[in-house]
Amino acid sequence: MRYYPVFLDIAGKPVVVVGGGEVAARKVDVLLDCSAQVTVVSPELHPELRALADAGRIRHIAREYQRGDMKGYTIAVVGTDDTSANAAAAREAREIGVWINAVDDLPNCDFIMPGIVRRGDVVVAVSTSGGSPAMARKLREELQDFITEEYALLLELAAEVRGELREMDMRVDPEVWNAALDSELRQLLTQGRRAEAKERLLRALQETSRP
Repeated sequence: MRYYPVFLDIAGKPVVVVGGGEVAARKVDVLLDCSAQVTVVSPELHPELRALADAGRIRHIAREYQRGDMKGYTIAVVGTDDTSANAAAAREAREIGVWINAVDDLPNCDFIMPGIVRRGDVVVAVSTSGGSPAMARKLREELQDFITEEYALLLELAAEVRGELREMDMRVDPEVWNAALDSELRQLLTQGRRAEAKERLLRALQETSRP
């Protein structure tokens, strides 16, 4: 396995995106979802990016990439069709210790972007290690059908119950949690019977918990 899977907390951190087309717009959308502070370097902007810039949600530098643009950022994303610009940005980023992703340009990447399935705070990332973006997309689409909205409801309940058990200084083995988060619990949540689901979950966990 070449790439180390990790989820980064980039909330409030400065991120630079080089390029202003459709690819860049998709990357910026995800970065904003993660509350990053985004700067886009590009002479022109995709309509979605223009709207974000006009609304003050992103900062726009209206020109081509030039040396020095990587300075001061935590990570960089390059989404242009210019391989020479990608390479120049990657060289600069690596010189100053900025992690960089050049879209569809593995030699100029320190990290790659996975396909993402999101249901509330449930996030599943899919990667083929850069081998086949088409297969990554296929896997993501299949996971979207499997991971339904009920998993978001289940996570919300599990997090709430976990917090309450911690306040009571009660520890529960992971295997017990795994057994308790079953299909019947998900079904109750899907039916809108949350109080009943919570009671069932607490009962299952408390019966086997230890102080």
